[in-house]
Amino acid sequence: MNTEEKIDAYYSKNEKYKEGIAQLRELALKTQLAETLKWGSPVYTIDNKNVLGIMAFKNHFGIWFFNGVFLRDPKGVLENAQEGKTKSMRHWKFKSKSDIDEAAVLEYIKEAIANQKKGLKIKPSPKTEIIIPKLLLDALLENTSLNEQFNALTPYKQRGYCEYISEAKQQKTKESRLGKILPMISKGLGLNDKYK
Repeated sequence: MNTEEKIDAYYSKNEKYKEGIAQLRELALKTQLAETLKWGSPVYTIDNKNVLGIMAFKNHFGIWFFNGVFLRDPKGVLENAQEGKTKSMRHWKFKSKSDIDEAAVLEYIKEAIANQKKGLKIKPSPKTEIIIPKLLLDALLENTSLNEQFNALTPYKQRGYCEYISEAKQQKTKESRLGKILPMISKGLGLNDKYK
C-alpha cells in the first residue's frame, strides 16, 4: 500500500467521525499544504515542514497545529494537550461535523501556513539529565536484558518512562505502572508507541 492509499484508508476506517475528518481534510487540501502520512496519521506540510495533522480519537476528532502556540486563536478554541510538556502544539477538538466552522478553520490553517513560512518555532530547551526512579532502577538492575533494552531506547523514550513512574502520587500506583511498562521496555517500545 502506498502513502496515498494509507491516507485514504485512515479517512475511511474511522466510522464515528468519518464525515468530520473528511471535511477537515477538504479544508486542508484547499490550501497549498502537501498531504502525507506520519506516525500513522495524515499530516499536512509546507516545504517538508509539519504544519498540521488531522486525527480522530474515541471521544473527539480535530486538527493538531504543530506550532499552534503562535496562532492568535480569536475563537479561544486551541488547547495544549499536555500542559507543562507540550510547548508548541495546540489542538482544536470537535465532537461532531456540525461543530466545524469552515471559514474559521480555514483562517487558522492559513495563519499556521504563514507562521511556518516565517519560520516561527520554539527552540527546544536543553535536555535535563534523566533521573530514573528507584522502583524502575531496581527492576532494571535485577534484569540485565531489560536494562539493555532500556539503555537502547532514545533519551526521549527513557524520560517518558521515568516521568510516568515519578508522576504517580501513591506507591501502589507506581507499582501498577511499573508492571505495565516492563513488558513494553522488554520489547523495545516507548510509552506511547502502543498508540501508533
